[in-house]
Order: sequence, then C-alpha cells, then structure tokens
Amino acid sequence: MYPRPDLAINPEMEIPAIDRTMNESHRQSGGALRISVIVPARNGRTHLPRCLEALSRSEHTNFEVIVVDDCSTDTTPQIAEHYGARCLHTPRTMGPGGARNLGAQSADSEILAFVDADVVLPPNALRLIAEDFARDSDLAAVFGSYDDRPAWQTFVSQYKNLMHHYVHQSSNESAATFWAGCGAIRKSVFEEFSGFDGAKYTAPSIEDIALGLELARCGRRILLDKRLQVKHLKRWTVRNLLRADIFYRAVPWSQLILNSRQLPRDLNLTYSSRASSLLTGLLTVVLLLLGLSVTGVMRLPTVFLLATTALLCLMLLLLNRDVYRFFLRKRGWWFATRSVLAHWCYYLYSGITFFVCVADHFLRLPFSSAHRARLQGS
Repeated sequence: MYPRPDLAINPEMEIPAIDRTMNESHRQSGGALRISVIVPARNGRTHLPRCLEALSRSEHTNFEVIVVDDCSTDTTPQIAEHYGARCLHTPRTMGPGGARNLGAQSADSEILAFVDADVVLPPNALRLIAEDFARDSDLAAVFGSYDDRPAWQTFVSQYKNLMHHYVHQSSNESAATFWAGCGAIRKSVFEEFSGFDGAKYTAPSIEDIALGLELARCGRRILLDKRLQVKHLKRWTVRNLLRADIFYRAVPWSQLILNSRQLPRDLNLTYSSRASSLLTGLLTVVLLLLGLSVTGVMRLPTVFLLATTALLCLMLLLLNRDVYRFFLRKRGWWFATRSVLAHWCYYLYSGITFFVCVADHFLRLPFSSAHRARLQGS
C-alpha cells in the first residue's frame, strides 16, 4: 500500500543497514536462492524505516533490496539510502504496479519478492520464500497474509487486518490469485507474463490479483504459504476503508470478472460469500419495508417482515459462523458483535457495487466499438 505520512518517525534512528552482500558459499553450492526484494514507495517516510529495518534482520542473507521511489515529495529516497537499499526513481507517478515492474527490470535475482512499504516481515519470511521455491521447481509464485496482531488498536484497523488474516489463513493453499503485499514470483515467470498491468492500474488496486488470475488460467502453480505472516502498519479509518473496498477493490474486481468471465471460488469469492452478499441485499430490502410498515407509510404484514428479518439474520450468522467465532476468540464478544455488523455492511456495498458494474457493462456493451465492428463485418 502507499501510506500517507500521519505518524512521526525519526529518520535519523541508528538502525543496522540491510545486508545486501551476496552469500558466495550459497551461490557456489546452489544452496539458498538469491532474492530481490522490491519495495514500491510513495511518500513512505512514516512506515518505510520499519519495513527496511525488519529486512535487515532477515535469517536469509542472500538477497538485495530495491526501493522504487514513485515520485515522492518527502524523504523516501534518503531513507532508502540510509538503510542500505538500492533506490530507483520512476519517471512519473506510476502506482505500485508500475513501480514494481521498474524494480523487477533491474533485479539480478531469480526470485522477485514484493513487499509493501507499510509491511513488516518477520526474520524467517525470506527463508520461507526461498524454501518454497527450492522445494518445488514448478512453483510459479507464493504469497502469505497479515498476522493476527495489527499495529493499530482502533476497531476499524483491527477488523480490517484480522479479516484479511482470517480469509488467507482459511483459504486453499493452492491459490488462484496472488498478493503483492508480501508475495514472490520467479523472475522468468514474471517476465513471461509481462509483470503487472501498470498501464491499467495506476493506483493501488488489484494489479496483483489480475496477474495471479492469469497465472492460474495458464496452469501455473501458486502457493498460499500460511506460515508466511507479516505485520501491516496501515491505520484504517471508515473513510479510507470504504474508498479502498469500493473504488480500489470492488469496482476493478467486478470489471475484471465481467471482462475475463472468470469467477474464482477462493479468498473473498467463495460460495458462502456470494450467498451472504445476496442475503444482505434481501435483508436491507426487508428492513426498509419493515420501516415503512411500522411508520404507517405502507400497510404491510409486519409480523411476516419481522420473521423474515430474523430468518435472514440467522442464515447470515450460520453462513459466516467460522469467521465470527474467530473474532470472538481473538477479541471477545463486543468486538465480534461490531464485526458482524461491519461484515454485513461489507457484503452489502460490495454486492451493490457488483450489480452496478454489471448493469453498466451490459448497458454499454451493445454500443461498444467492438460490437459495432462485428455488426458492420456481418
């Protein structure tokens, strides 16, 4: 993610520089794989020091770090140099996808590891990545998840990060997508598929998901390594959560599904998630009708509407019982209760966004240039 500078960080902290020295014994013996860690950053003064400090403590020593400065207006380049990383500069603001592509072009390793500037890796992270690729020569990519100890204690930050952790940790290890917050890919595969679509995704969006879907469609193996857990430093608010979920996730996700006609059954698109989105839509309609009935605006069967509301709520609770038990186990009853409401809101606005995109897609389709060309050709 591209964080905004809303915390005070002292850039003069004395932190050990990143060890980017090639381990010659590993290279000669064919032991540990060489990894290029690519960190895209725009105005990363707030979190980049902690990200780079964590990399300096890696158990895996055969790696280099490339920070790609995406036209920052703060001290991001100086921070990268202070921590011993190689710093590249984009010619214009390109977004994380284009920045990662630029970093990959100059990487000298067989494995490309992408790490967001607001992510802190544990010491064993690069070692786990190297082991995964060394163990399976057919493995194209690997990624992990956030841990269950978010950096911020606000409810929104805790909920968002814990939800990400739960979804990844409960999903199939044989993945059909990719996550670049902490994910790695063979450089030969990355180049074969032309990297991230930096032209289409010029802001933090689903450029990593799109690449993962293309890899899976072509039969490449992607591993979700549940041992690979990292800490997210982002402070979520209601405003930036809604903006990210709707405009940077739901809208491009919907467009990608409609254009590619691919609908994965993993991560946030399981059958229970789709059913939950439909049920929250029905629940909203029933609640609106119930309000009209209670206020006397319309004469409707109130008892029937109440029973329907209770049934829909029960179905949603049963469909998502595992995640709600997870929240209860991690943070207690009060947190779990609020998480239920936040989760249902997520299903509602994501479902509405999808149907709006579907309507827009099919309304514009008859008038698209491709459609007109087919008609003229016939």
